[in-house]
Amino acid sequence: MQTLVQVVCTSGRSLRDAIANDGKLSDNGLEVVAERKSGRSPGWTKLRSSAEGRRGSINIQWSSSTNILSCRVVNKGAGKPGSIIGDFVEYVLHRHQRRVKLITVLPSR
Repeated sequence: MQTLVQVVCTSGRSLRDAIANDGKLSDNGLEVVAERKSGRSPGWTKLRSSAEGRRGSINIQWSSSTNILSCRVVNKGAGKPGSIIGDFVEYVLHRHQRRVKLITVLPSR
């Protein structure tokens, strides 16, 4: 199952880069698994939750032309996306609240 989380932001630097380079990311139960083209567009970062019982990963991309952070949440097997999505949204609102204008969660099947 995949779920799309879109974060519409105010203009500014890449929120993807800010997340990938955040020293407090692990304090919020998330960790960077892989990253490609750091500092370049289009690049991507893959996150996962380090909390017990969380399965799946979050692939994030930043669009500088629209100021939208697109996050594709991928779960396999019996994993349920609600927990990892909740961890990520809580982190974004805690650490980057000033930039956030809108967060949308779109489930897909």
